[in-house]
This record gives sequence, structure tokens and C-alpha cells, in this order.
Amino acid sequence: MLRFLIRRTIGALIILLILSAVCFFLFFAVPRDPARISCGEKCTPENLELIRRSLGLDDPVWVQYGNFLAGIFTGRSFPTGECSAPCIGRSFVHDENVLSLIQDRFPTTLSLTIGAAVVFLVFGVGAGMIAAWRRGTPLDKVVSGSSLIIGSLQIYFIGPIALWALVYSSGLFGDPVYNPFTENPWQWAVGLIIPWAVLSTIFASNYTRMVRSTMIEQLQEEHVRTAKAKGMSGRTVFFRYAWRGAMVPVVTIFGIDLGSLLGGAIITEVTFSLPGIGQLSIDSVVKADLPVLMGILLFSSTMIILMNVIVDAAYAFIDPRIRLS
Repeated sequence: MLRFLIRRTIGALIILLILSAVCFFLFFAVPRDPARISCGEKCTPENLELIRRSLGLDDPVWVQYGNFLAGIFTGRSFPTGECSAPCIGRSFVHDENVLSLIQDRFPTTLSLTIGAAVVFLVFGVGAGMIAAWRRGTPLDKVVSGSSLIIGSLQIYFIGPIALWALVYSSGLFGDPVYNPFTENPWQWAVGLIIPWAVLSTIFASNYTRMVRSTMIEQLQEEHVRTAKAKGMSGRTVFFRYAWRGAMVPVVTIFGIDLGSLLGGAIITEVTFSLPGIGQLSIDSVVKADLPVLMGILLFSSTMIILMNVIVDAAYAFIDPRIRLS
């Protein structure tokens, strides 16, 4: 296991290095002048020169990339201020280090992701297992049909409807807002309950269909049929053998979904005006804040790669037939 984790970690670092190079050349080696793009329409020569020096555009591209990598380990100095290690850039719009901006927004995104993940795992996996257990019955058809209909909807459609029905029309809830968990856990949960419900609805329907299909496949496996032939009860076979095998693809998709959401649930955060990483990325696009955009892209990639490593390591614990060599 340790050898496997070391190999996967080294591979992840190589992937991140390649991604950083792609991101850097994508944002800073475009045909148009990145400083001019970032400066906006009402750009004075002084501001343009300050942005150009902040981005280091006076140096060759390979020198700029080398300075960027060095800044991750040693920090960098910008005309607008210092950026301590690990430095992935400095926003000239916010006049703040990119990593600090991401750290300030990450608690909101983390709260939204963890809460929604708990909800869609419990309801999605549970509904899928019930549908597989009652395969062919009216209950199975209702669950499968409902998940298919709900899965075809989108957050930007369900979100406004939920706001109108639960906030503006009935007044059952207040406007969604992020409150730090450490200050008031109850207000933290109440402020995010509608975004959790909306975000988890789409994911839960996808997990329901996936769990149902994989559970039905597992029930046809040879080792499951052998367990039935030995006289084990259907409940024991279902939960002890079929369930564990069906969880492997669930964990795989869950790792990807969780990593993506931790990198910023853009549509949900924008719909409910939550100050998370997704909202920060939209603001950075509008204001053409290239260093922040690049930092968010690298951060999101890191989350996805990290979750993939964790998922690979979890395979051996979920299914004993899987061995990591």
C-alpha cells in the first residue's frame, strides 16, 4: 500500500507540473497582451505598466514560468506587495495574493460540498439499493422514473424555483447565506439547507440510477450466486456481497464529483450568491483577473487529483478482490 501511494503521489505531482505549464502558457502566452486584457477598457498607461511588471511580462515566457514555479517554493516580490510561499500569483484587481483569496473563499465551498455530498450519498445510494432490491416492482419503476426526470433538470432551473417556493413565497426559510460553522453551527446549516437540497437533487438522481444498475449486475456475479446456493439469506447476500462490489464504481464517481465540487460549485454558488471559489472564478472572468483564474484552475485540478489518489487507495478496503501491487 505504501509503495502504491508513493507511486501515485509522484504521478500526481508530475500531472500537476504539466497542468501548471499548460495553464501558464494558456493565460500568459496568448497572442493578445495579457496586461491589456487585464487592464480593461479604461486603462491608463500607468496602470498598464504596473500590471505588466506585476505579471512579469517583460521577461521571456520560459523565464516567467520559471519564476512562477520558484515562487511556489520560495515566494515572490511584486511591485504591489510581497507574496510568501507557496505563491501562485498576486491579484492586481484585489491587490492580494491569489492563495489568500482562495483560502478566504474555500470554507464556503467546503461547507456547500460536504453538506450536499452527505445528502446525495444517503438518498441517492439508498434509493438505488431499494430499487435494486425491489427490481421489477412498481416501487422500482417509480424510483427509476423519478431519478431519470430529476436528473434531466439543471441547477439553474431548480434553484430559482426553490428560492421562490421556500423563501419569497412561503417565507419558510431566509435567503441562503454562509455563516461560519465555528461561530454558529445551527445558522450555518439553516443558511445552506436550500443550496444543499438543490445541489444534491441532481447528484442523487445520478447515483440512484448508477447504484441500481451496478447492484443488479453484482447480484448476477458467480460469487453471489454461490453464496445463495450455500443457503445464505437474500438479505445477507445483498448487503455482504453484492453491496460491497457495487460500491467500487460509486466511490470512483464520488471521488471525481467531490474533487470537482471542492474546486468550486460555480452554478450553485452563483445561483444563491454564495461567496465561494466558484463565485470568485466568475468574478475573475468578468474582471479578467488572470492570476486568480490560473490559481483557481490549479487548485481545482489539485483537488480532483488528490481525490483520485484517495479513491484508488480506498478500493482495497471496499472490495477484497482488489489488490494494490
